[in-house]
Amino acid sequence: METIRLGIVGTGKISEWFINGCRKEKRCTVTAVCSRNLSRAEDFARKHGIARSFDSLEEMAAGNEVDAVYIATPNSCHAWQSILCMRHGKHVLCEKPLASNSREATAMIEASRQNGVVLMEAMKTTVTPNFRHVIGNIARAGKVRRYFSSYCQYSSRYDDYKKGIVRNAFRPELSNGAVMDIGIYTIYPMVVLFGKPQEITARGMMLPSGVDGQGCAFMKYDGMDAEIIYSKIADSYLPSEIQGEDATISIDNIHDMRDIRCIGRLGSKTEDWKQGDYVDEYYYETAEFIDVILSGKIESSINSHANSLATIEIIDEIRRQTGVIFPADSTRDNFGPTDSSGNSCPLSHFQEC
Repeated sequence: METIRLGIVGTGKISEWFINGCRKEKRCTVTAVCSRNLSRAEDFARKHGIARSFDSLEEMAAGNEVDAVYIATPNSCHAWQSILCMRHGKHVLCEKPLASNSREATAMIEASRQNGVVLMEAMKTTVTPNFRHVIGNIARAGKVRRYFSSYCQYSSRYDDYKKGIVRNAFRPELSNGAVMDIGIYTIYPMVVLFGKPQEITARGMMLPSGVDGQGCAFMKYDGMDAEIIYSKIADSYLPSEIQGEDATISIDNIHDMRDIRCIGRLGSKTEDWKQGDYVDEYYYETAEFIDVILSGKIESSINSHANSLATIEIIDEIRRQTGVIFPADSTRDNFGPTDSSGNSCPLSHFQEC
């Protein structure tokens, strides 16, 4: 059995969660970590038993210590870091959202194809057994008439924001905000199931820092509607639903699908669609990534290039209508070597991850 050697880019909490999940996947091992601050990388490596530490992504990508990388840095860094690694022949699992905008995502997909390496967005929910069961059994709902999805979670960083301390989650220069961080969880499953909508109408609440605190969107498909709500400044406990003429599929948490039920018309019959014991949300995305690498393909069939591109195109339109503008939107570069010195992502932000 081939073992894929993984390098971690970024040393924040999400990297720790990822390591805990991916270590349940026996076909890979974490062999290196990269942070702008070498001492921080070394501390992270000691804590997690990782052999190599780097403060240069170029050095790690050009070396022989890793076959693939997991990128968990600010959104504004995703494109140039992914492209740099793919140009060195490394497979890339990049945290969601894949990029700041569709222009960057298109460049990343092209780099994957040109270099013959995997590029996969780390949208963890859509590759779980529970959501795979939804994909395979959605016909049980009959003609689908509405997709409704809600993810509203008061950010742990919002209290600081109200005190005048603006953390990464609320900084437009890092391509952040509610639709990028929270809303994407409501959009990606919709794209996997139904494709790209024909029409989008969006509303959002802007914060003084220049990002959205919350928002909603109404989308039109042929014969059905889709509605999404998302927030980083308030909580909601609503389930998400796929409403069909024959049954409704109820999903407890769209961002962590543990409890899924199929409820017949007028509540006539309820089926539990939970698929066995839930291992770990980061395990499933790691397993999918390794599956794709070992298959010789360059993209997942679920978290595919097309689905990732369609999702960020929807987000681009929502941002356009709600007035969320990132510095990355006006950047025009070719993601060449100069980017690794910080043109599109200040390295002072890289070290915060």
